[in-house]
Amino acid sequence: MKLLSPTNFDDYELIDSGTFGKLERFGRYIISRPEPQAVWDKSLSDNEWERIAHATFKKDPSSVVNDDKGKWTLKNGMPEQWFIHYSYKNLKIKMRLGLTAFKHVGIFPEQSENWNYIFDTISSLNDKNVNVLNLFAYTGGSSLAAKAAEADVTHVDSVKQVITWSKENMEASKLDNIRWVVEDALKFVSREERRGNSYNGIILDPPAYGRGPAGEKWILEDQINELLKCCRKILKTDHSFFVINLYSMGFSALILENLIASIFDNPKQLECGELFVPDKAGRKLPLGIFLRFKRC
Repeated sequence: MKLLSPTNFDDYELIDSGTFGKLERFGRYIISRPEPQAVWDKSLSDNEWERIAHATFKKDPSSVVNDDKGKWTLKNGMPEQWFIHYSYKNLKIKMRLGLTAFKHVGIFPEQSENWNYIFDTISSLNDKNVNVLNLFAYTGGSSLAAKAAEADVTHVDSVKQVITWSKENMEASKLDNIRWVVEDALKFVSREERRGNSYNGIILDPPAYGRGPAGEKWILEDQINELLKCCRKILKTDHSFFVINLYSMGFSALILENLIASIFDNPKQLECGELFVPDKAGRKLPLGIFLRFKRC
């Protein structure tokens, strides 16, 4: 099992965590937002968090358990949108951030270690035409990493507005020709199998709960097994790679390892574990589990 955290993300910092919250710096701006896994006490006082945060998110008390809808309180000078940069070798991307009604800002910084992996793996594959499928692709950090490594990228997400956001990030990063698909992930993969299409790389970042563009219900525990079986059929047997992240608090890396071992044929160079970000007091905030493997 591995523990991975961002190692070269100058535009991001976890300043403090605790009391079910996290205080983060994205570029010039510091934000405070809820974090259900930060069950310990804060290192800094509530007054200090309030003093240094440019924006603070408060969950709507009437929202349901799995609904993080709420509102931001902004100080003078805090924009609702801004850009940050990420750089690793020849991977240089620029992403627009925004204060959404569901506490997200358009990026998951802990994923930067996977971006590095995707970039390095594509660069090392002995294949001139590497094609990559990114499912539940959100605002496209992994798609940009794959495209920067000169892969042909298909980016699939069920939310049209998020696809538009991803296009902005592509253009800001001076990249082009990503294929955009607004579709339910399971439906898309099933269709690709029927068409006989296959990929050198598949990246999945599924939520615990979600909806497709036609209202299709996604529940991780109920459908992840079926989706992975479909992915196996469209992943090339050599010169290929696979990356998956899960954020459900009910899943461990061992469950993910068991799933992959039971579905994929003898994956090589397999790595799995937890993604985390350390705060300035040295506490490791867990932010999901991952598994990845190569067939080089």
